[in-house]
Amino acid sequence: MKVVILCGGLGTRLREETEFRPKPMVEIGGRPILWHIMKTYAHHGLREFVLCLGYKGNVVKDYFLNYAAMNGDFTTTLGRNRMIAFHDRCAEENFTVTLAETGAETMTGGRIARIQRYIQDDAGFVMTYGDGLSDLDVGMMLDFHRSHGKLATIMTVRPSTRFGAVEMAHQRRVFRFAEKPRAEGWCSGGVFVLRPEVFGYLGGDDCVFERSPLERLAADGQLMAYQHEGFSYAMDTYCEYLHLNELWAKGNAPWKVWDDTPIPAKPAVPAEHTEAWVARR
Repeated sequence: MKVVILCGGLGTRLREETEFRPKPMVEIGGRPILWHIMKTYAHHGLREFVLCLGYKGNVVKDYFLNYAAMNGDFTTTLGRNRMIAFHDRCAEENFTVTLAETGAETMTGGRIARIQRYIQDDAGFVMTYGDGLSDLDVGMMLDFHRSHGKLATIMTVRPSTRFGAVEMAHQRRVFRFAEKPRAEGWCSGGVFVLRPEVFGYLGGDDCVFERSPLERLAADGQLMAYQHEGFSYAMDTYCEYLHLNELWAKGNAPWKVWDDTPIPAKPAVPAEHTEAWVARR
C-alpha cells in the first residue's frame, strides 16, 4: 500500500521558514519534516510514497535526486569520463518515491485526483499531509480500515486548546489551571486510509478534500473514525516548529519510532547506477 503525502501548500503561517522552501522541507533536527513522516510509515512497513508537489516542488525533487550524495561518503573521478562511487548504505535505500507535479494552485482534493494513475493497489492507499507528525500505529489503523469495509477511514485525535484553561470558584479564586488542555470531542488527525472508489468523490483542481468529498463520504455512510489517543502534532506556525525541534533535541520526540542501528557498508556503487544525479552535475 502506498502513502500519498500532500507537499504542495504555500505554508503562509510559517513564512519565516517557507519563503525559500516548501513546508515539508522545513527541518526538524537537521532533517526535513517530510523525512520524519516517511521514516514513521516505513517503520510500519509502508515504503512506497507518492509526493504531491506544488509550491517550490523543485526543492523536493532536488533533495531526493541528491539523497545518496548528501547523506553519505562518495568518491568521484573528475574529467570527461567522470565516475562516482558511493561508500555508505542508507536506511532509506529501499524507499520508492514518486514525485508528482500537481500544480502550484491546486487544492487538496485536486492534488489527490491528479495522482490516481500511480495508485494501482485495489486495497487503496494512505493519505496524509507533509507537515504533521504522530506516533500512530499504522498497522492497527489499517486493520481497523479493513475490518469495516467502508471506503474511507480518518484518524481522529483529541483537540488541544490554544490557551491555558482557568477554572474559578467563589470570588474568582482560581482552583485549577491547565496549560493547553485537551478539549472535549474529536477532530481530524490528518491521516486517512482510502479505497480507490474515493477518486469518484473528487473534482478538479479547485476541489478541497476536507469539504465536499469528506462531507459526501460521511453522508453516504462511507467514512469511519479511527481514534488515536497518542501524540499528534501539526507544524503550522513558527512556535510549533520550535517546539518540535526542542522535542527532538531533548531526545523526547514521540514520533521517533524507528531504529537508528547503522546498516553495514556494502561495496561501492559505480556511477552508472546513478545517472540522474550525474546528469545534473
